[in-house]
Amino acid sequence: MRIAQIAPLWERVPPPAYGGVELVVGLLSDELVRRGHDVTLFASGDSITLAKLESVHPRALRLDSTVKEYGIYEMLQLAQVYERADEFDIIHSHMGCSALPYARLVKTPTISTLHGIFTPDNEKLFTHARHLPFVSISHSQREPRLGLNCVATVYNGIDVDSYTFFPEPDEPPYLAFLGRISPEKGTHLAIQIAKQTGWHLKIAGKIDVVDRNYYEQEILPHIDGKQIEYLGEANHQQKNELMGRAVATLFPITWREPFGLVMVESMAAGTPVIAIEMGAAPEIIVHNQTGFLCHSVDECITALGQVEQIDRAACREHVTQHFSVQTMVNGYESAYQALLAERFMQNGHMSGVAKTLAERG
Repeated sequence: MRIAQIAPLWERVPPPAYGGVELVVGLLSDELVRRGHDVTLFASGDSITLAKLESVHPRALRLDSTVKEYGIYEMLQLAQVYERADEFDIIHSHMGCSALPYARLVKTPTISTLHGIFTPDNEKLFTHARHLPFVSISHSQREPRLGLNCVATVYNGIDVDSYTFFPEPDEPPYLAFLGRISPEKGTHLAIQIAKQTGWHLKIAGKIDVVDRNYYEQEILPHIDGKQIEYLGEANHQQKNELMGRAVATLFPITWREPFGLVMVESMAAGTPVIAIEMGAAPEIIVHNQTGFLCHSVDECITALGQVEQIDRAACREHVTQHFSVQTMVNGYESAYQALLAERFMQNGHMSGVAKTLAERG
């Protein structure tokens, strides 16, 4: 199959530190290449990939202070993709709703992964293009009221082998929090849990400009470098060790998290997750087996008293069975094949390779 993958330009693929969407796109693109597909990745020019890389800017926009109008580069990227639409059997967008107006103008089908959440504004565009094929990253993410044509749910996957397994937590014990420092991720609640219990808490994650005031007002006053530590952004190895050596990873979200890759990464390292039961958390954590699903800070504190009962090897096995990159790519290949088979039935025309794969599906 000739596949175009479109990644956001804000971060490199794969990301050097924080960036769930870009990590997924990188793993997906590379595995598709390994399986013999002809993949072109449209992403920032500093991206590292087995696919053919095309870019309208040499590095991640987040790192370029000279760029003032980010939307211009996104439009240039999408124009580049769709001007070449005839070169591909499938265009796979990871751009939220941005690619939808372009997708309606070409014959090559676009499948869009819903990596984010719906807002009163973007709902208008999603609804306008609701007949186009979408893939959700969790069942809880879907909004039936919008009537979107969700053709599959494909959970995000990770390269499990790239995560070291830690059979025992470190001494002295500590709790981990990893993720964007923001109200939605519940960094302040993680601190509250630690302070009420006396646990040592290690925090890692990026601070976006929009969350700077939150950090300075709600987080920074509590960071003492002893009980509450902020370690900055963490790369792959650092976050693997941070979570793997912890007694538990805290995931006290305050929003409907569409997926939550941190939960999977923590369990891959062997560390159970204590999460607020919102969004996709119940689809990722097996309550009392790989972590705990809670409804309040008090319940999270109670769960801390039970966390040592969790089998850390079972946490990793759960990820291997359900959230590996191979499982994720199997899901996307099936979605591609089904879409191409449907198109073939409608117009009887596609490339020979795509036709063969569609017929297999």
